Order: sequence, then structure tokens, then C-alpha cells
Amino acid sequence: MTMASETILVTGGSGVLGAAVVRRLLDTGRPVRVLSRRPKRAANTPEKAEWAVGDLATGAGLSEALDGVGVVVNCASDTKGAGKTDATATRHLVEAARVAGSPHVVHVSIVGIDLVPVGYYKAKLAVERLLETSGLPYTVLRATQFHDLVLAGAQQLARLPVVPVPSGVLVQPVEVGEVADRMAELALGEPAGRAPDFGGPKVWSGADLVRAVLRASGRRRPVLPLPLPGKAMRALRAGGLLVREGGSVGRRGFDDFLAAAPLRDRTYGAAQAGERG
Repeated sequence: MTMASETILVTGGSGVLGAAVVRRLLDTGRPVRVLSRRPKRAANTPEKAEWAVGDLATGAGLSEALDGVGVVVNCASDTKGAGKTDATATRHLVEAARVAGSPHVVHVSIVGIDLVPVGYYKAKLAVERLLETSGLPYTVLRATQFHDLVLAGAQQLARLPVVPVPSGVLVQPVEVGEVADRMAELALGEPAGRAPDFGGPKVWSGADLVRAVLRASGRRRPVLPLPLPGKAMRALRAGGLLVREGGSVGRRGFDDFLAAAPLRDRTYGAAQAGERG
């Protein structure tokens, strides 16, 4: 178990998942430090957490940030750049961690990155390989898509008068807070290598997800499933994004998330919602 005196460093600690992990870890009484490129504390970061300035892209400041650290929770990812800098960032983190005494690295990844051939997933798989061969004690948790991300994608599609959705695609969205709970649990435990996959309690088709978002937001749009070609689409139809046998699932489903989400058009009639797009 992690010693109570050892600091836990969280990278990406001002992001949606990272900030939730920071709060969970602080609740256990462990000292927590957030790594950020920005000198100013993010608004969603609790005051109880330490703030360390460092840049994973260059390695600057990592030695100081890792001082006295027993566990690193790596939630940082280049989502805007489709993961192009993730391998470099992880390499810098690994090199600095080796010098700092080889802390336990807990890394969040994505279910299906070895099955669905898209660029971002290939980048995430490369990061896992770096950790596996780093010589550091590590734990990798693969999670499915967060409810927030699925909602954002469905809302973008729902702006169209007819909503096209790839047919047959299967997804298993998960509550980000439950992933944070699991990450915090793993950070306080022994290195586990590849932890069991973690996902939501229900498997959805892409079309049903969009229909659920439309209903919850008071919109009426015809949903048009489209059969799309390609290896990635075949993998999605085959369940590449689903938790595999031996994995675990959370309790809060996408329906529960939608019921509590402040959807923009929830109070509008169907005609008004249609005009707003």
C-alpha cells in the first residue's frame, strides 16, 4: 500500500477525469500534487492540492514535480492533437521517474485500442508499450468512453435536420466519476500491470444513444443509420469498444446521466428545439 506520507502526483489534474481523481485522493488524506504547464492554479483544482509547474512535452520541471512522489497518476493526453505527442510526453515522464526513485505509475487508457485501428488509439497503445517496457512499477486501466464525451458527440450530430449514425456501432459509456474512483483505488494499491477493463453498465448502439439524447433534449430528428466501410467500422460493429470478459462495470448508466444533465433544449417544445438546431 502507498505510504500516507508519500505524495501522489497527478498529471492532467485540471482535466475532467484528472480533477475528479485529485478530489478522490485528497478525500483519503494523501498529499496530492497536480502537474501543469501553467503557473496559475486551475479553477477546478482544490486548494488542498499542491501545484507544480512542469511540461511533459519537453520534460522541463518534471524532476522538481516528482520530488518525494511515490505514485504518479497519469491522466494527461493530447486529445486535440489525436495523441501525437503522448508517446514523447510519456517518455519524458518515464525518464524523470526513473531518476526520482521509480514511483508507481497509474495510467488511464481506452478499451479497444488494440482492436480499433484509428490514429488516436494507436498512439494510446504506444504509450502502454512504453510503460510495459519502462522498468517502472505500473498499472494501466482501460476505460470506455465517458458519458460527457458521448453526449457531446451526439449533440453535434443532432444539430442536423436528419441525423446520420454509423449503423451497428456498439458503445458502453461510463461515468467519469466512477473511473476516477477506480483510478484512486489503483493508485493506493500495489502495481497491477494491466488492470481489468472498466466500462458502463449497458451496451448501446450508436443510433439508440443519439435517440436517447434527442428525447432528453426535447428534439425531434429522424435518425438515419448508415452502413460505413473500413476496418475501423468493422471493429466497432464487432464490439471493439466493449469491456472484455473479466472486466468490471460501473453502476450509473447513460440514461441516469442524461436525466441529470442540463441539456440546453430540455425545456423547449419540439418545434422550438427544431428551430434552434
